[in-house]
Amino acid sequence: MPKTKTSPAALFTDATLDKAQELAAQSYGSVWTGPSGEESSGEAVARHLEATVALLDKDGWNRVTTYYRDQGKETAGGVNPADDESLTVKQMVREVLRFLHDDIDIDVDPRRTLDDALRHVGERGVDGDTDTATVAGYVLDRLIQAHTGSPSARAVAWSERQHRTHADITALLTAGARFARTYGPALAPGRAA
Repeated sequence: MPKTKTSPAALFTDATLDKAQELAAQSYGSVWTGPSGEESSGEAVARHLEATVALLDKDGWNRVTTYYRDQGKETAGGVNPADDESLTVKQMVREVLRFLHDDIDIDVDPRRTLDDALRHVGERGVDGDTDTATVAGYVLDRLIQAHTGSPSARAVAWSERQHRTHADITALLTAGARFARTYGPALAPGRAA
């Protein structure tokens, strides 16, 4: 019997969100309080999650962190600068600076993991901060726990499974934003997000 493929959006139904809310309510400590000790509003967390989707759409998603570097780069003379004993200190420094300027930015894989993307949005400070990054992680964990039925499941580990796709991650983040807007605390008047 052929397997039917479930669409990523169907993974996180309203029933999953309701179950995640039950888990959040049973959590030790508030899911909505970050490392600063302050509560983040549902709207602020939703904005953070939506900015994470946009970042992954722009930079690309990667299941695990990888860096691609050209191995064995050599100088124009065909010799690796580390092995060329005829170079002066000044020439060696120039080679290092050339490598730093030309090679590192080009050769690093721009795609991001879920964890890296959540953190990056928080560090930029435009659509979130370190608190909303942490709270977004708590929200995503509760969604994955509700989805899998495992109380120890974590969103980042779920995102790193070999069969996971960019569409799966987008569906999770979109469901997280929906969850945050539905169940998260309202923004109190006169208080920052």
